[in-house]
Amino acid sequence: MAITKDNDPVNPSSFASLAPAIRSLCNLFKASDTPGMVIGGVAASIHGQARATEDVDAAVLLDERHLNHFVKLAAAAGLHPRISDAIAFAQRNAVLLLEHSESGVSVDIALGRLPFERYAVAHATCVKIDDLIVPVVAPEDLIIMKAVAHRPQDLQDIRVIVTSNPKLDVKRIRREVCGMASALDMPELWTDIARLFQGSRSQAKKLRAKSGKGRQKKK
Repeated sequence: MAITKDNDPVNPSSFASLAPAIRSLCNLFKASDTPGMVIGGVAASIHGQARATEDVDAAVLLDERHLNHFVKLAAAAGLHPRISDAIAFAQRNAVLLLEHSESGVSVDIALGRLPFERYAVAHATCVKIDDLIVPVVAPEDLIIMKAVAHRPQDLQDIRVIVTSNPKLDVKRIRREVCGMASALDMPELWTDIARLFQGSRSQAKKLRAKSGKGRQKKK
């Protein structure tokens, strides 16, 4: 499986088995005319480094009045509900639990309800996987999502994404995470990851300085 991000090839073979489910998901986005993006472990592998993941996570902007129709289109794309009350569950919990019929891969689709989620979907980055263009959450927004989830794997993913992306908009990440930390009364959402960005800023400065020296030599 060949993957290209920002014109650079990436090859996270750890989720090659998920490619058919990702293709069906993208077909669903197109058939339903629904803005959506891939998030979760697949996105972490693309923006950080390849790691094992067994399912596909996505987020969509969907008028929930059209949820029944969306599920019908999902079935036509090869994605079927994996619980009997999938629609009722989605209405209560803002996540639609599906399964890719051919591969048995679980596909969880979050129903974006927050302004942050709407912004993230609108600013997703396009990644080429083989011949397929896949909308993937931007690294900043993935970090924000993982800071809120705050599980050990999320914190490890953040560490790798920060190291792999020296040009992150750290101010925006801090603003969003601190806002959510305040709303949830969980200051650790930011304090647990704040130190990771110090190295990111230093690395970005070094890259800018190196680039400046290169331009001077050319002159």
